[in-house]
Amino acid sequence: MHIAITGNIGAGKTTLAEQLAAHYGWEVLYEAVEGNPYLADFYDDMARWSFNLQIYFLNSRFAQIKKIIAIQQENQANPAHPRTVVQDRTIYEDAAIFARNLYQGGYMPERDYQTYQDLFNNMMSLVRPPDLMIYLRAGLPKLREQIHKRGRSFEQSISDDYLNSLNRLYEEFVASYQIGELLIIDVNQLDYAESSADFSQVIQQIDARLATLTATP
Repeated sequence: MHIAITGNIGAGKTTLAEQLAAHYGWEVLYEAVEGNPYLADFYDDMARWSFNLQIYFLNSRFAQIKKIIAIQQENQANPAHPRTVVQDRTIYEDAAIFARNLYQGGYMPERDYQTYQDLFNNMMSLVRPPDLMIYLRAGLPKLREQIHKRGRSFEQSISDDYLNSLNRLYEEFVASYQIGELLIIDVNQLDYAESSADFSQVIQQIDARLATLTATP
């Protein structure tokens, strides 16, 4: 099974992915943030590095898709011991939210954006949607709190306008998402990293949705 966690910068995707992996025995596919050669430069000069960064993320996400396909093939060959993968952000967000936001904000020129879209559309022929997509809905105060808490120096300069634009595109994305199962979790009042009660609340929602999925023939 393929579970994906989506949400804005600082929504808590990686933390939740790790907690779910520990709770369910799933495997985690992380977003390519640590060691990313473009990320710090991008936040210093978005217009200069937007295309490079988005191509890097797109390539790393496609590599994850290939891993997921291989695991799904293994599961078909060995259904008695299936493996479940939880993915930290999806390839859909790269195009529908982040690249689109850079283009709309004037940070990515038309030529680069069209090249990016052409590459993304070619990749889509091999991509299947996750069995369950979990969207972590978080407002600006929650995002700011989380960004400050994890202390990545290059993220501290992210503007409120940039985060709000991403949130707007995320809401548009989930409102039109019809290719798979979607679970929306409002995390504004949750701290599942520190509170076992909050984590249990998240687990209850996920368990209910997984029960529906496994009951579907």
